[in-house]
Amino acid sequence: MNDTLTRRDLTRKAITTALASPLIPMASAANPRPNILLLHCHDLGQHLHCYGVGGVQSPNLDRLAAEGVLFENHFSTAPQCSPSRSSIFTGRYPHNNGVMGLAHAEFAWELHPNERHLGQILAAAGYATAGAGVIHETHGGPARCGLAAYDAPAPAKEMADNVIARLQSFAKNPDKPFYLQAGCIEPHRLGRPDKNADQDFLGGRMQPDSSQGVTIPPYLRDTPGTREELAELQGAIRHMDAQMGRVLAAVKELGLESNTLVIFTTDHGIAMPRAKCSLYEPGLRTAFILRYPGRTGWHGGVRHKNLVQNLDCLPTILELAGLAVPAGVHGQSLAGLMEGRGYKGRAYKDRDRIFAEMTYHDYYDPRRSVRTATHKLIVNFSSAPAFMDPSQSWRPRADTVVPANHAMAYHPPFELYDLEKDPWEQKDVATDPAYAATLRDLRASLAGQMQKTQDPILQGAVTSPLHRKSQAWLLGKR
Repeated sequence: MNDTLTRRDLTRKAITTALASPLIPMASAANPRPNILLLHCHDLGQHLHCYGVGGVQSPNLDRLAAEGVLFENHFSTAPQCSPSRSSIFTGRYPHNNGVMGLAHAEFAWELHPNERHLGQILAAAGYATAGAGVIHETHGGPARCGLAAYDAPAPAKEMADNVIARLQSFAKNPDKPFYLQAGCIEPHRLGRPDKNADQDFLGGRMQPDSSQGVTIPPYLRDTPGTREELAELQGAIRHMDAQMGRVLAAVKELGLESNTLVIFTTDHGIAMPRAKCSLYEPGLRTAFILRYPGRTGWHGGVRHKNLVQNLDCLPTILELAGLAVPAGVHGQSLAGLMEGRGYKGRAYKDRDRIFAEMTYHDYYDPRRSVRTATHKLIVNFSSAPAFMDPSQSWRPRADTVVPANHAMAYHPPFELYDLEKDPWEQKDVATDPAYAATLRDLRASLAGQMQKTQDPILQGAVTSPLHRKSQAWLLGKR
């Protein structure tokens, strides 16, 4: 991308490129295209009451699930912010779309120039496009996402204020469909007013919530520190849910509900040890709830248990909008799962396994995984610590059951878990002879997928944008 281009130039260029594509048919007047409202938050995983977490109060998202469709086994492609979001908005694996690490500051990972963002595709198809709050799948900003308008504040209340105002504006022109993506920072860990203090989930502006008890996942030790942190997390989620509830209420009050696909999701698991920044279940399991009253199978309190992934978000939206899926997309539309048919008449193909990855986050920690309904294989390409600490604190308050001593635990070459007997992945059975056949099968499956998608890690260590920038500076090339 040419950094000297203006935002207007970039948006015009993206739309012109997409309009030239033969893949986008326009919907007919007899089949009006739905509005798309894509709501997302940071670091939530499946930590909601409607996903079985008893201590969490999330009545608004619970209501959305009760009225819509909830996917119980929805997974991200990566357990970190930018790579996961890059898959949501392109339908492609991070190692293919270019975002193998964080997109902001000197991390500077970016979508490849030819990657087409969901906003670009919908803008080219005639949608009014806008964004609010978090954009973390690119450092190119709203123009790179095809968003004609954008409101920056990311705290949930300010985000909700701006989304409601944007919905009010869109409601004045009901003949033109809109696409609005809106993300808030909560329940990400936040800086506190005392700049020298460790980060917590409240940021000095929310209150902890233990009024319904505190639900401690089995992979964490039940300690006062763990309970304290989870009460903070529950308070942040309750606050986020209240703001999402304001947005959902506005959709209804403005008469937009019947023709608006609402999607709520998140990027990866909660920011607790062995969750965020890990390929274990708590890092990859994510909420995915949608509601579209205008089509059978897209509402009514349905719950699906099939293995699905955030790669599927883009093709699902495009099918509902009557648009073709661009070549190279790795996800598939979930319409066939919900309606009993597939895109353009093709049967929905149920996954028997999903793949996930991590390359960079705070530091280089390359890992790849394959998961079936019963087992998971993780392959580690470095001898980094057993899990990357997502606490953003000098003195973490919570700790894991496994490993017992985080400071002395490092990655083995590979790990294997029996998810039926051990759903929280506490016992590595990679060297158990009873699992030899399973290990061979998953190894071949993961190797085949990485070869098919040309994962660059098969060619050696992956260098970061900062590595290349510093190298160029050192050699006097910039």
